[in-house]
Amino acid sequence: MEEHRRKSSIRFFADQDLCYADILAPYEVRARIQVAVLNFLKILNSPDPAISDLPLVSRNSRNRRVSHGLLTDLSWIFLSHSCSTRSLMRANAAKAFVRVWKVMEMCLQILVQEKRVTQRELFYKLLCESPDYFSSQLQVNRTIQDVVALLRCSRYSLGIMASSRGIVCGRLLLQEPNQEVVDCSACGSSGYAISGDLNLLEKLIMRSDARYIIVVEKHAIFQRLAEDRVFNQIPSILLTAKGYSDLATRFLLHRISRAFPDLPILALVDWNPAGLAVVCTFKFGSMGMGLETHRYACNVKWLGLRGDDLHLIPEQSLVPLNSQDLRIVKSLISSDTLQENYREELELMVRSGYRAEIEALYFHGFDYLGKYIATKIVQASYI
Repeated sequence: MEEHRRKSSIRFFADQDLCYADILAPYEVRARIQVAVLNFLKILNSPDPAISDLPLVSRNSRNRRVSHGLLTDLSWIFLSHSCSTRSLMRANAAKAFVRVWKVMEMCLQILVQEKRVTQRELFYKLLCESPDYFSSQLQVNRTIQDVVALLRCSRYSLGIMASSRGIVCGRLLLQEPNQEVVDCSACGSSGYAISGDLNLLEKLIMRSDARYIIVVEKHAIFQRLAEDRVFNQIPSILLTAKGYSDLATRFLLHRISRAFPDLPILALVDWNPAGLAVVCTFKFGSMGMGLETHRYACNVKWLGLRGDDLHLIPEQSLVPLNSQDLRIVKSLISSDTLQENYREELELMVRSGYRAEIEALYFHGFDYLGKYIATKIVQASYI
């Protein structure tokens, strides 16, 4: 139902010329790659041959648009059809131009062989075969996004599998095709490791009697909640990406939210700019995901820590904001996705000059986190 409303919103915003990456079958991706190659060869063989630029959907902030969801309360980031280019005729773009073709060639091989590879595996393959063009993982990551922006298809459609750090536990039964049912409440503090295979995640059969989904920023906090079996005190599903969210963890969260659309998604993060950035990435998506970002946005609510919880924290536990914190503040404040109450929290952080970490609540005892979450939920204290 949520996915239907999302697509309806996308159609509604069509007059704003918004674009996104398609999820395609391998034969469709191969066809797009082949068309791109044929068009390039056609230009080279013309009576007046010229190397044309590669038109890529621009991923800079000026090309970003935000849907505020007229048919749903979910908002997410889009890119419009404004293009940037990779050109063989400009010295500073020539290598990037060649990288696009080499990554497309590699993706074609992967699809023909019916394989899936991670971005890390792809980097080492390209490093060995084309060391003059690929010397870092960052170059490969950026080129993959270029290929996504050129072909308008998701990286998973290209045969590139997500690396995952995420784990999930709590009141959730999962069953992979032709496998035994996994009871995530019996996985202990290690949780159920989230696969990087998005196709497998899409096929998971899920059952749950939870009333909440709780996204936890930090692995250590997740472990504490799992060991305390907080998901029994508060019927819930616990999920963490161990910091900033990876694609697979965001995909699974989105998949769970589709399976159980009535469950509120609540985020437990540090009261600092990085914690709020984690909330915003789950909630709105990220520019780094380019044309794919809208597919993984979820209606996440910020449970805590927040400014109105500071009375629970000893003053000596507060940590001064550092230069990295202030850079994140600047980035978040400039974003047109940031809602007003989030902006007010950031401004409070800056005025106070301090940040607070979830662990500071242990002042009240190591079993206090469950009580804290329960109180916030009863008070409906999430934004």
